[in-house]
Formats: sequence, C-alpha cells, structure tokens
Amino acid sequence: MKLKKHISILILMLVTSFAFSQVKFEAKVSKKKLGVNERLRVDFEMNQDGDNFNPPSFTGFTVVGGPNQSVSNSWINGVRSYKKTYSYFLAPKKQGNFTINQATISVDDETYKTLPVKIVVTAAVDKPKDPNDPNYVASENIHLVAEISKTNPYLNEAITVVYKLYVAPNTGVDNWREIDSPRYNDFWSQNIDMKGQKVQNGTYKGEDYRFLVLRKTVLYPQKTGKLNIEPLSLDITVQVPTNRRDIFGSRIMSRAHRTVSAGSKTIHVKPLPEKGKPVDFTGAVGDFRFNVSASKTELDASESLQVKVGISGKGNLKLFKLPKVSLPSSLEVYEPEHTENVKTNLSGMQGSISDNYTVVPQYKGKYPIPSISFSYFDLKTESYKRLSSEEIIIDVLEGPLNNDSNSNTTHANVGKQRVVLNNDQFAFIKTNTNFAPIKSTYFFKTPLFWSALLLPFLAIPLAIIIRKKKATRDADVYGNRIRKADRLAKKYLGNAKKALGNKEAFYIALEKALHNYLKAKLHIETSDLSKDKVIDLLKDKQVDDVVISDFVSIIENCELARYTPITNVEMQQDYEKAAKTISLIDKQAR
Repeated sequence: MKLKKHISILILMLVTSFAFSQVKFEAKVSKKKLGVNERLRVDFEMNQDGDNFNPPSFTGFTVVGGPNQSVSNSWINGVRSYKKTYSYFLAPKKQGNFTINQATISVDDETYKTLPVKIVVTAAVDKPKDPNDPNYVASENIHLVAEISKTNPYLNEAITVVYKLYVAPNTGVDNWREIDSPRYNDFWSQNIDMKGQKVQNGTYKGEDYRFLVLRKTVLYPQKTGKLNIEPLSLDITVQVPTNRRDIFGSRIMSRAHRTVSAGSKTIHVKPLPEKGKPVDFTGAVGDFRFNVSASKTELDASESLQVKVGISGKGNLKLFKLPKVSLPSSLEVYEPEHTENVKTNLSGMQGSISDNYTVVPQYKGKYPIPSISFSYFDLKTESYKRLSSEEIIIDVLEGPLNNDSNSNTTHANVGKQRVVLNNDQFAFIKTNTNFAPIKSTYFFKTPLFWSALLLPFLAIPLAIIIRKKKATRDADVYGNRIRKADRLAKKYLGNAKKALGNKEAFYIALEKALHNYLKAKLHIETSDLSKDKVIDLLKDKQVDDVVISDFVSIIENCELARYTPITNVEMQQDYEKAAKTISLIDKQAR
C-alpha cells in the first residue's frame, strides 16, 4: 500500500510539473462588440516570464492608454501560479469589423503567439452615467446636433443638414477628430464650403452655449418613403472643470476624451402627386423660367445658327433633362452642347442650364421651329405647371431650292435643284490663318548674335573659379559631414513645424531633428547617442547645465508623447523649446 501511495504522489508531481511547464500566452478583450464611442481593453497574459514582447499594430483603433504591465505570483496548496499581463486601452476609429492581430513573445528561445481576436464596432451607444466621472461631466457640456430644415420633403425637394458642436461656457475643446462620417444613401448631396467659420454664441435647450458650425450639406432625396441619414461622430479632447483650485482661486481643468454623435436621422419623403402629372414630366421640382431663342432668324444656306433651349431658376437643375428641339428635316441639326451655370447654397441649387444646338439650313425658304413646352412641379402651389415657348421662323434668303415635295418652304417648286452636301458648309467661318511680317529681320550681326558668340568665352574663367571652389569643398570631408547634418536638422525642424497638430508625426520629426543636430555638433554617430554620453560631451563643450537639462528633457518628451495626450499648445511649446535650446548650444559650445 505504501508503495502504491508513493507511486501516486510521484505521478501527481510529474503531472503538476508538466502542466506548469506548458506556456500559455493568450489575448483577452473586455468585449467583442462595442460602440464607436466606447473603449476596449486588451490584455496579453502569459503564465511564464518572457522577453521581446511585440504587440500587434491595432489597425482600426487608437491607443489611448498602455502598455500597462502587471505581474502576480501565488502559491496554492504548494503549487506556484505566475501571471504576467500587458494591458492596452483602445478607442475605435470608425464602425466596422476589425481584428486584433497576433502578439509575440519569446520564452526559453521559443516564440509564442496569441490567436487573432475579431472585434465588431457598431454605431454610438448609450453609456451609463456616473456623476463623478469627468467623461460624464464632458458629456453634459458637449453636444453635437444635426439640424434638418425639413423632415417630410417631396421627392427631389432640397433640404439642408447643418451639424453644430455646442460647448458650455465653462468647458474647453482642445481638438477633435472625425471618426464616423455620415453617408447619404438615396440622396443627391453636396457639401457647402465652410471656410472662415467662427465660434458663435447661442442657446441649447434654453441654456447659453457657444457653438461652431462644422458642416453644411444640401440633400435632394431620390427615393420616396423612409430614408435614414447616418450620424456624424467625433472624438473630442475636452477640458472640464474640477473642484480643485489653484493659488489664484481659479478652477483647475481636467482633460477627458469624449466621443459625441449627432445620432441618425429619419426623413419621410413624399411622392409627387399623380393627379395632373403631365405625360412629358421629367422630374423637375422647383420654380423655373423657360426660354427658347435663335441666334439669328435670317441667313443664307450653308450658314449656321444657334438654337438655345434654356431653363433658369431655383430647383433640382442638375437632376432632370431639358426638352428636345423638333426641327424640319431640311435643317441639319448637330448634337447639342450642354451648359450648366449652377450654384448650390443652403436653399438649394440656383442658376441656369441650357442646350445649344448648331443648325445649318441647306435650302432657301422659311422654316418654323415649333413651340416647345416644359413642365415642372411647383413647391409653392404644390401643383404641376407648364411653360411653352413661342414659334420661331427661320428665313433662309439665299441658296438652292429644295425639290422635295414634303419641304416646309413656301416657295414654288420651279427650277429646284438638290444640293450635294459636303464638308465645307462651315467654310465661311475662318478657324486658321497665317500672318507674315511686313518687314523681314535678320539674325546675323544683331546684338543677340554677338552675345551668343562671346558669352561662352567669357564664361570660361568663371567656370574655372567655380570648379576650384567645388574641388576644395569636396576635399573637406569633415566639413561636408557637418554641413549635411545641419541641413538635415533644419529639414526635420521644418517638417516638425509643418506637422504641428499631428502628435505622432510631429514628435517623430522633432526627434530626428535633435539626433541629426547632435551628429553635426558632437561628431558622433546615431549608434553612440546614449543619454549619459550626450551629457558628457555637451559638458566638455562648456554648455550650461540648464541648457543640457532642457535638451535631454525634449528628447525624453519625444519618447513619452506617443502614449500621452498632448495638446497643440504643448506641441508648440516643445517646438519653441527645441529651437531655443539648439540656438543656445551653438552659442555656448566651444
């Protein structure tokens, strides 16, 4: 019995040891389905300590926190339990289906990977309210509103959607980023230019607010029934007041991230009435004027004239077709040239459209252009209206007579002769010509001639001097390396200035500028750029300790800023501090 007991204990110990030796490396998420205004926590857990942890790229998300590292050790019934966790906090950039890809880690020279995790990001959802949460305070003071001019328009009637961001007076907004753009399915849409917008004062639900108009869009519904407008969503950095005060009695502000959404909107589009709808109605809705004109009414055969069919006014000018011109068969008509002169503002499309027909008569006689009609739906009277043009008579004065008995000409059929068409009916319009000067000029012995002859000889001494200076400069290897590094530092500082407002690009460019400056000033390679060595070399150059400390702190800021919320003001301060520090080092270094 004792032997069996010892064997059982030994087997249990071996099994326990084997189970503990198995490496587990897993990716765990707080939720697999979340709204675009929520946050996602991702934990990478392992049961053995490892090296070279590489997180995935988190495509489709913004890292707003992490990586946070935690380690726990415990002994339960004589069995050791070890767990190490890397945690990240993510904010979705937009709606859609995304994948948290594999993370890797090395344990005992073996590489282990997590399994990919599928994440579904939906539209913004309602979140529980906590009065003590800064995010809740921000939600009560920041509102994104979509104002729609009309929710029950007719088909092809213009409506406007204006997006306004309301901010309470005691709250500030550092910046915002659009994470979900509205899509106008089943609408013809056009955005209105929003340059030069300023913050305005207004009211929201009876309280005083400041607001900024973010976007204005004109919509023309192309279907009847219930149509949805998807929401606009923004990720905003908000400064909210706290209960703490500074030494001057002013409230200390706390920064919070807030995702706001204008919410989806529903439009009920009414169909145009069937009662009284003309047979030739092509979908024009608005208030229009109709005109048909001819560039000339008297001309000779083989000359051309322009017949213009035009509509002007206010309505869906780009969304319907103009009526066609009906002309006698004896008039040769070419495909019309369509012209649009339409502007779109908050009240919809305004302007004019036209079709220009080129008409060439072949025979002598009088030819009528019959009356043309155009029908549209008038929104003011909610009824159909018809506009008609006057009949136009084209009088062809000179030309051959038409012997076709079906001709519309009013002349007798005596001596008529059919004209053979050719490609010269527009010969009277001169499209090309050749001009010859009255007085000929000669190039020989002119000032330009002597200049072209002597300049190459005069340029020889200048070329010799430039070549010597270039050879001297090329031989200065050390100086060339310094000049190249100086140019790179200026280049990257310039790139950093251009990237102000884009945190990641700005600090990458600023860090490159500082490294290249050190290479130029201290004559060391990038691989030698350790913090202690930089401090020692700057001290050898007799640079003040304060300047050295500022320079090192800027480099450290570049490394930490990628995982820290940074405002535009802080980025501007870091840029100015870097420029000032570089200038001081140049003045003090010997």
